[in-house]
Amino acid sequence: MSWPGRLAFIGNSLPRRCGIATFTTDLQQAIERTSPKVQSCIVAMTDRNRTYDYPPAVRLQINDSSLEAYERAAQLLNESRCEVVSLQHEFGIFGGEAGGHIVTLASRLAMPLVTTLHTVLSQPTPAQRQVLDQILEISSRVIVMAEKGRELLRSVYGAPAGKIEVIAHGTPDCAFVEPDDAKGILGFSGRPVILTFGLLSPSKGIEVMVDAMPEILKSASDAVYVVLGATHPNLILEQGESYRESLVARARALGVEDHVVFLDRFVDQATLLDFISMCDVYVTPYLNEAQMTSGTLAYSFGLGKAIVSTPYWHARELLSDGRGVLVPFGDAAAIGRETAALLGDAPRRLAMRERAYAHGRAMIWPRVAERYRVILETAGRSHRRLQAARSDASGLYPDIQAPPPLRLEHLLSLCDETGLLQHALHAVPDRSHGYCTDDNARALLLGCVLGKAGEPPLPEALTNRFAAFIQHAWNPRTKRFRNFLGFDRRWLEELGSEDSHGRALWALGECARSDSNRLRRRWAASLFAQALPSVQHFTSPRAWSFTLLGLDGYCAAVAQDAEAPRLRTLLSNRLIAIMATVETADWEWFEDGLAYDNARLPQALIVTGCATGTPYHVSAGLRSLRWLMGLQTTSTGLFRPVGSQSFGAKRRRPLAFDQQPLEATATVSACLAAWRADGDLAWRTHAARAFAWFFGGNDLSLPLVDPETGSCRDGLHPDRANENRGGESAVSYLLSLVEMRQLGRLAGERIPEPLQLAAGACAA
Repeated sequence: MSWPGRLAFIGNSLPRRCGIATFTTDLQQAIERTSPKVQSCIVAMTDRNRTYDYPPAVRLQINDSSLEAYERAAQLLNESRCEVVSLQHEFGIFGGEAGGHIVTLASRLAMPLVTTLHTVLSQPTPAQRQVLDQILEISSRVIVMAEKGRELLRSVYGAPAGKIEVIAHGTPDCAFVEPDDAKGILGFSGRPVILTFGLLSPSKGIEVMVDAMPEILKSASDAVYVVLGATHPNLILEQGESYRESLVARARALGVEDHVVFLDRFVDQATLLDFISMCDVYVTPYLNEAQMTSGTLAYSFGLGKAIVSTPYWHARELLSDGRGVLVPFGDAAAIGRETAALLGDAPRRLAMRERAYAHGRAMIWPRVAERYRVILETAGRSHRRLQAARSDASGLYPDIQAPPPLRLEHLLSLCDETGLLQHALHAVPDRSHGYCTDDNARALLLGCVLGKAGEPPLPEALTNRFAAFIQHAWNPRTKRFRNFLGFDRRWLEELGSEDSHGRALWALGECARSDSNRLRRRWAASLFAQALPSVQHFTSPRAWSFTLLGLDGYCAAVAQDAEAPRLRTLLSNRLIAIMATVETADWEWFEDGLAYDNARLPQALIVTGCATGTPYHVSAGLRSLRWLMGLQTTSTGLFRPVGSQSFGAKRRRPLAFDQQPLEATATVSACLAAWRADGDLAWRTHAARAFAWFFGGNDLSLPLVDPETGSCRDGLHPDRANENRGGESAVSYLLSLVEMRQLGRLAGERIPEPLQLAAGACAA
């Protein structure tokens, strides 16, 4: 990637003594090492008018209590032409109520903001909630270090799933070593060593571990518990060293003072790694469950230590599957018992260490920094596209002045208590053809898009009705969706098409990610998981593609499902395989002929490749879509979708008619996905031309849409428009309208997250 990469990191910085300072410094240095082109600096928060001997990387300091200092910092960052800002957010390091001063800085930035949340509270105070809501709104992306953080951001704060990334806390890249050499260096040769390190404060639960030492000494009489770390600076200001002194007194009262060593030191990284290397068991006896991130736990885990911990959020995730031992909060007997058991069982301890070390290789700083760099680069690239869009916004819609308002009257008229009817005679609903899963799935997708796009939402009861239709279509006996339902509510088949099954999965996946109703998101995820396995036996490339678009939403919402990524890889590789078999220099496609919903095939590859970090899939999707757009663009620059008269014709230029709204909608979405993937403004032009097709930018210069009602004619014949206005056409038009209205709002401060929903934007 060729990227100048002028970055600024806002947070604490070494030599200030705190975990955020260590993290910010480590992250900045690790990202600079990913590429010689990256240029970065740190904007350091300085507490209570203290002074620090900052390194050259710190270009600017902010007095945390001075609101003017935050305003000045924003001005200087804007003048520096910095491309992206990475904010390390922790409520306690910024001034103002709940650290609210940082919002003053963040809201004034002219470049995108990517925020790492070191704390996500499940029960915030009103002030904390307000501050975090503002940070979430301003940030292009937010990063958390545990899945629990993602869950809370979705359930408590309503953050869009596509905005959240989970990246583990970074760890040094160290070899897996036995403790003996380091013990010799540090003066603990021959003794079993238990270690806790970090700034000392009452929330760390050190007293519980001290209370556990008599139990441990019963079976490991020469064991020693080393507590490495200076007292937290804020605690010293408030209480002096009274907490440390109380711990020393406690050890003395229990008669274990010779087995508990307090080292009042803030050590450099090399010394810290020696201490971690020498321990046999690492312990984090924290007292608070709501500990989202622990750098000390991450470091010890990454070095392959056997760990005993209380079940705070970070530890629960990191130490699952036998990678550590969890004990109840405040339970000295349990900590003592489990620590003693590990000290006395070398094979078990070694096996636990090896599992931790193997898992921790994904957390080493070079890998973590590369993931951060991709996210920061994506944010910067999106911002540059936004600037380009502002400069020529007047050219977005060559055939209409601006996208019209959203009107739902016609769609509502096509719905009854069962769902969306398939057809209409002119604008009058035609009950004789009943309903289908295809159309109700598209309608549910529309409901999800509207809920996040700043548009008037569908009535809640109506969105629920579309969901209920899909639930009713599910046949648990066949593990497939039925498609056609008569007006008398009798299914006309036991098994729908593969494509209708794929469309249902697409709607369910997006519903699981972005529906405004939390319970409906859960329902969608559950039904998606039940219906997904059947797809692996499908042969339809369109069914694969619809499913991949659904998987984009589902995988973002349900990260713990291991089967979904496997099937995503399987289906995307199948598309690549059939394209490799069929493709020639003049036929860059997946099949020997073209049919319906053509653009969804390249769109599925682009979206999947972006989400999974598979450039080859993105490249294949862009290549095939570029070829398709060559066929779908007339010599005069009009959009001409593949007509139904040429469906299935082998390797020949498609016939012009009949043209369907479905094709225009698929093209709009695919081209916007391509634009997000590679930034080529030509894709945006293609999307605008495809949308203009609805308004007369077509072969007959006939508008197909009534903007006043939201109705859309069902197609374009060689000599006229089809006057019937059914459900498929209405939803197709509305989906494209929502996307183009979002595109038209690019003159705002940031590209809004809902723009991703229908098109499946590139995930970092």
